[in-house]
Amino acid sequence: MLALFKSKPLLEQAEQQWLIDTFIWAVENFDAEFFTKHTQIILPTGKHFPDSVSSIEEMATNVFTRVRNYAGMSAWPVQLVAPQQLQPQVFPHFEFSEHLRGEQSALIVPPSHAVNVSFNPNQINQPQDLVASFAGTLATILIHHVAVLPPGGKDYLPQAADALACFLGFGVMMSNTVYQFKGGCGSCYNPYANREAKLSETHTVFMHALISYFKNDKESKKHLKPHLRSQFKKAQKEIKALVDTSANPLLLAYAPS
Repeated sequence: MLALFKSKPLLEQAEQQWLIDTFIWAVENFDAEFFTKHTQIILPTGKHFPDSVSSIEEMATNVFTRVRNYAGMSAWPVQLVAPQQLQPQVFPHFEFSEHLRGEQSALIVPPSHAVNVSFNPNQINQPQDLVASFAGTLATILIHHVAVLPPGGKDYLPQAADALACFLGFGVMMSNTVYQFKGGCGSCYNPYANREAKLSETHTVFMHALISYFKNDKESKKHLKPHLRSQFKKAQKEIKALVDTSANPLLLAYAPS
């Protein structure tokens, strides 16, 4: 009888476990020290994006620079180019010293050429999509460079890139831009501005809640879309219960005291 009153888990156990395993994969391969000491939960506010701009190019450049810096990748050989300048390219070989991200990261083997990335001009009026797209691109570059497959193997690379973007601190924007409502004015809706999400809203919110838990975040829920906040709250509750009963030393090590 009591089973009738138990709430359904936010995700199936296998889906939840994949996200937890992906968090562990991220910690093990993408600079755990930077995550612990420097990763912030980036919010769509003037605090994190205070720049005033006067052109599409200036906005794209400023947002990209801030996203790259928040991700701890300012030393990476990645440059923004105009959409018409983006050409197919071979990913170059390069190596860092001890630290992969942050101020202490330094190239010891420079690349033969920079990694070019670009932007979708349609997203200029949807800045959260622009931020999330840049975060996903940088996550993909990280994965290519480290060359360690995520849980599930190469078939899960696109989903892992979305999850890794949350690990970099961009879970609010990643969650808010999985699906864009058309709203009441069809002429205001631009499907070409939407980013191409690989994780569902629920999966993305759970991953963001997981990162928020380990970063002891108290602010991000109010910046999520209203319909996502209940999912986030439920995910937080499930994650706390999971970590409290976990025997995994890595999860316990990163849990807030």
